[in-house]
Amino acid sequence: MKYTYIPQGVCSTKVDFEIEDGVVKNVSFLGGCNGNLKAISALVEGMPVDEVTKKLSGISCGMKSTSCTDQLATALKKAVEKSSEGSGSESQQ
Repeated sequence: MKYTYIPQGVCSTKVDFEIEDGVVKNVSFLGGCNGNLKAISALVEGMPVDEVTKKLSGISCGMKSTSCTDQLATALKKAVEKSSEGSGSESQQ
């Protein structure tokens, strides 16, 4: 299923991703540190959602209490929660 998440407190303004059978696919960020976020997207491609959230949750950026990677982890957690509720919603914020 495709999801869109609007991150809070970071430079990126949107994260799009898919989850298929518990696996992260096609992550893309709008805004933020272009090279770093392309690298993160490539590294998490094909990983299980729970593994990505464990690795990326709680990472900060500079003086911020969050980061684009932490926001991706948040987005993945919310997407899993929504899908387990059976909402069928494809847009998450």
